[in-house]
Amino acid sequence: MSNEQKNNPLHSMTLEKIVVSLQEFYGWEGLAGRIEVRCFMLDPSVKSSLKFLRRTPWARKKVEELFVYTLEKYGNEEADGEEERDEEEGEGTSKVEL
Repeated sequence: MSNEQKNNPLHSMTLEKIVVSLQEFYGWEGLAGRIEVRCFMLDPSVKSSLKFLRRTPWARKKVEELFVYTLEKYGNEEADGEEERDEEEGEGTSKVEL
């Protein structure tokens, strides 16, 4: 069973961590464009999103699927880009927005 969890990208990720990560990566507008739920469209906040997602299994599933997709597609590029940007800050380079 531990082998199954090693390959599970959601292992040890709370719903709050997932929502915060996606919000930081896509922004609220980007999330609303990808998953059309009111908690992302109207006065979005982490707290209201968590409340809705905990009560709505289909929406939570979509959020988890987007998180897994984002990890598979972009992987550690975001973290690597931030490290490189910190090192190169002042050299006129910046991270490309996705």
